[in-house]
Amino acid sequence: METSLVLPIVDISSPDKITTARLIRRACVEHGFFYVKNHGIPEELMEGVFRESKRFFNLPLEDKMVSLHRDFLGYTPLYAEKLDTSLTTIGDSKESFFLGSSEGVRGQCYPNQWPSENLLPSWRQTMECYYKNVMSVGRKLLGLVALALDLDEDFFIKIGALNDPAAVVRLIRYPGEVISSDVETYGASAHSDYGTVTLLLTDEVPGLQVCRDKSKQPRTWEYVPRLGGAFIVNIGDLMERWTNGLFRSTLHRVMPVGKERYSVAFFLVPNPDCNVECLKTCCSETSPARFPPILAGDYIKERFRITYAT
Repeated sequence: METSLVLPIVDISSPDKITTARLIRRACVEHGFFYVKNHGIPEELMEGVFRESKRFFNLPLEDKMVSLHRDFLGYTPLYAEKLDTSLTTIGDSKESFFLGSSEGVRGQCYPNQWPSENLLPSWRQTMECYYKNVMSVGRKLLGLVALALDLDEDFFIKIGALNDPAAVVRLIRYPGEVISSDVETYGASAHSDYGTVTLLLTDEVPGLQVCRDKSKQPRTWEYVPRLGGAFIVNIGDLMERWTNGLFRSTLHRVMPVGKERYSVAFFLVPNPDCNVECLKTCCSETSPARFPPILAGDYIKERFRITYAT
């Protein structure tokens, strides 16, 4: 039987950055998940994002398909992806919408697939405002992560990770139906995230589960409850590679509970040309680098290729 996981709560507004960084380090080593509170994003904006998200997903399918994803931006229909590629079942029971920055080189080369303003007049303005706000929180959080790794606070800025990053917001709707069959249904099958950190908002419907030890069989899954007004933050694969496995990119999934569920995820993916190689503070003669260097863009493309090829 699944239990609920008690996670550390990080106050990102604290002036004591060193103590905050130590708490983040412990959370990343032990869980790979933690909460972030007092992040500064207005509650009205977060509520607005959920409201506009619901309006989009409530549109007829033909209206949503106008914004069908291109270059991984836009609408993804139900069952279009399967995060756990080892499964032989149909795709995950969710529909989603990816949106990126409207600014910089990436914003020009990879434009967002905005829904019609005639249908959703406030949609684009709300989403662009949220993207800028959550990107600011992500930058601040990466500074604290750098301190947690005994690096300068601006380390990830200096190496170009945050220079026109490939960060995206993903709006997700889970229908929630539990299908009666011999095959287990997943809202999002077991996976780890691809980037550096993920900042997640959810509604009050449960479903998110984590597995802290993916090598153990059978796997033990624990629910991560929502904490009002706070982000649920988790470490991604690229950060695990940077830290030589010290910070854990934890396996997680979303299970249907019989109710419709909405969430808003922000994936802080670095600039595609950023080289991800083991940090000097995370390896030694007795603990050599476990992962070869790789460009962030190459890693992300390969993960997406595998996910959408199944």
